[in-house]
Amino acid sequence: MRITAELGFDGIEIACRSPHLPLDVPLQEVRKVRERAEELGLAIPALAGYVGYFSNLTEEECKSALEDVRQLIQIASVMGVPYVRVFPGAPNAFKAEEHHYEQAARYLRACVEEAAESGVQILIEIHNQTLIEDAVSAMKLQGLTGDDRLGFIHDAGNMYISDVDYGAESVQQLGASLCHVHVKDERRMAAAGEEGTFVNLTRHGNEAFMQCRLGEGEVDHAPLLGALHQSGYSGWITLECAAPYPAVERLAYDLKEIQRLMAEVKAQNQG
Repeated sequence: MRITAELGFDGIEIACRSPHLPLDVPLQEVRKVRERAEELGLAIPALAGYVGYFSNLTEEECKSALEDVRQLIQIASVMGVPYVRVFPGAPNAFKAEEHHYEQAARYLRACVEEAAESGVQILIEIHNQTLIEDAVSAMKLQGLTGDDRLGFIHDAGNMYISDVDYGAESVQQLGASLCHVHVKDERRMAAAGEEGTFVNLTRHGNEAFMQCRLGEGEVDHAPLLGALHQSGYSGWITLECAAPYPAVERLAYDLKEIQRLMAEVKAQNQG
């Protein structure tokens, strides 16, 4: 967190898994993390949970997964964090059947209700290789949940991987349910193997990708940022760069680049 503050960030989104903040961390340690963030002047707008995945689990497994979500909610409540990320599960949206959405919705409904009791909101990240790969599948899941308190994290990098719209139309489709934003750059590759590359199943088959610094890949964030500005979005933007550079170097680079992009968008809208 010290490095994050020194780089000039306003806040930090903490991953809730080892070696960062695992679910079984004592609440006394959770309070210390909150105090440290406050000392550094860092807000904690969201906790990146690795919990849920209800769509492909048995009923017993879903109950166990729900307990994990409860632990995440408790951590958020103690830390005063408004948002927690929960995953709906697989398969990819283009392969998913109705029963996948229905089972995920049933348990997410319980998550949303319990989170609300603690002043916390459940967010689903639009993520490649999950039920929610675009804005349409996101709103479908929310509809099945029957609770508009279920919000979403817009992630243009993930949506680029899934080869779906991640610009103005996606912002409009999500509307008030767009609660948080992740930003990272990627580009398609002929094959994986280099440092920073990975393979994902998309509607085009198994494709290779390279994780990039902002502006060095193929994800055009300008339309997204313009749409966010025009919509009056006042929430957080988390930089998720995982490009093969030293962590401090890549974060400093992406911070400078997102600041440049946001300044351009603001100037264009004022002009």
